[in-house]
Amino acid sequence: MLTESRQKIKRAFDIAAAAAGLVVLWPLLAVISALVYFESPGGVFYRGIRTGKKGRPFRIFKFRTMVPDAEQIGGGSTAKDDPRVTRIGRVLRKYKLDELPQLLNVLFGDMSVVGPRPELPRYTQLYEGDERLILCIRPGITDYASLELFQLSEILGPDDADRVYEERVRLAKNALRVKYVTEQTLAGDMWIVLRTLRKVCRL
Repeated sequence: MLTESRQKIKRAFDIAAAAAGLVVLWPLLAVISALVYFESPGGVFYRGIRTGKKGRPFRIFKFRTMVPDAEQIGGGSTAKDDPRVTRIGRVLRKYKLDELPQLLNVLFGDMSVVGPRPELPRYTQLYEGDERLILCIRPGITDYASLELFQLSEILGPDDADRVYEERVRLAKNALRVKYVTEQTLAGDMWIVLRTLRKVCRL
């Protein structure tokens, strides 16, 4: 765990990075917003509930990549070639562009640039033992799990994505989240950011 002074440095970096990112990327964000809005009915953003620091729920910002009421039509996990995903949504998901609005969550204090990926409440309620450490810090846009499971839909496959996630992915993902919490350093955060950008640029 980071010391109090290092936590303040991390938060200052988060605010500066999120603000700079929003300023630099606003033309791209505006174009994506228009594409999402005109392709299918529904809002521009997906505002699903996730579990944050100390177990507090918050609404995550993502560009909407699915048809309206997608969670009522299917499960919380997205299968490979999921029919709920829109045409624009497939492109946004492939290049992780749907995650860009989470810079707002970082600015508002719900998330950090680097930290355990936020999880659905129904899964965080199952945390036990060391997994509870995950909720001691702010969730993040990227972390070890993001790097290891970069194209998660490919891993989940085309059928029964929720079952595959729960049986094969959830515990491994939590182990990587715990690893981040127990080993985090400011230098490690920079390494994760650089590796994430490298993966995105190679797509």
